Amino acid sequence: MDLFLSALGERPGVKAWQIEQAGDAIGIYRYQYRGVSGHKDGTRKNVVIPGGDEKLLDRLREVIRLRHYAKSTEKSYLQWTRRFLAYRKHAGLMGEPAASDVKAFLTRLAMIENVSASTQNQAFSALLLFFREVLRKDLNGMGQTLRARRGRRLPTVLSVSEAQTLLEAVEPDYRLMVKLLYGSGLRLMELLRLRVKDIDFDGELITVRGGKGDKDRTTLLPESVREELRAHLAKVRKWYEADLAKGYGEAPLPGALARKYPDAGKEWGWQYLFPADKIAVDPADGKMRRYHVYEKTLQGAIRRAVRRAGLTKRASAHTLPHSFATHLLISGRDVREIQELVGHKSLETTMIYK
Repeated sequence: MDLFLSALGERPGVKAWQIEQAGDAIGIYRYQYRGVSGHKDGTRKNVVIPGGDEKLLDRLREVIRLRHYAKSTEKSYLQWTRRFLAYRKHAGLMGEPAASDVKAFLTRLAMIENVSASTQNQAFSALLLFFREVLRKDLNGMGQTLRARRGRRLPTVLSVSEAQTLLEAVEPDYRLMVKLLYGSGLRLMELLRLRVKDIDFDGELITVRGGKGDKDRTTLLPESVREELRAHLAKVRKWYEADLAKGYGEAPLPGALARKYPDAGKEWGWQYLFPADKIAVDPADGKMRRYHVYEKTLQGAIRRAVRRAGLTKRASAHTLPHSFATHLLISGRDVREIQELVGHKSLETTMIYK
């Protein structure tokens, strides 16, 4: 592959981003089709990877990134795979990992560590990807594994008066963000990843890019926050212009857009709607950028507001979009419309608010 990419780079007119794109294409081919045997049933050969556990984890990381999974998913999948490999060493298991090892590991999580059903299922999903795409093995017979079952849980929902009390208790620097979580039904990271261009004042809409299930959707822009949002954008614009004057002002772009449009990151529309108050080094490429507000910073502000408001319910950033959907149902909005606004794949998920 290195020889091919080197030869490609010597061709006249070929740009650096095209070479990277070719490398990505080869990577997808290797991980999706490498090891496919010539048998009619399409079964794959097992792939033996030298280099120990770290090499296996590196391969898993590449598979996850080729599939464009979220950063949080990559982090949790790598953690579960690392824990599984450490468990095998502690148990004295030799040779290549096997399905029986996964059964024993998941059973331990359920019986000894007493993890929740969702936690155990997340571990299983991580190991399923690890076995199928890195080790080229199928986890057959997993039905005999002791699996935790998740019962039906009702989400925590605030009443209208409780939501109003919470909004009034939020510190001024974070109040607009919390108002949008409640008034637009946005999830925490959907809110923080909003760009200036995602706000449509004329259409009274907010566009969510790559939301739940990696899908785009639109949701409501509440009339009550429009003027406050305009004033906020004016302040952010001053930060942006000051950053440009200092040689900064380039926002990170999703996917391969930075290669296709090298200067797009310095456009006003691509700036984060809620930027951090400080410029920092982006570990991805070493550039100085103003990233969005850190999620834990906003979560901490909401926790403080809950205590300040004296709420007995265990409210969090997740509670606000749940309350948004419930209050729309109470006001008579159609459940299918609410399904679209909150980005649920199944109507049954939305029906839990009834």
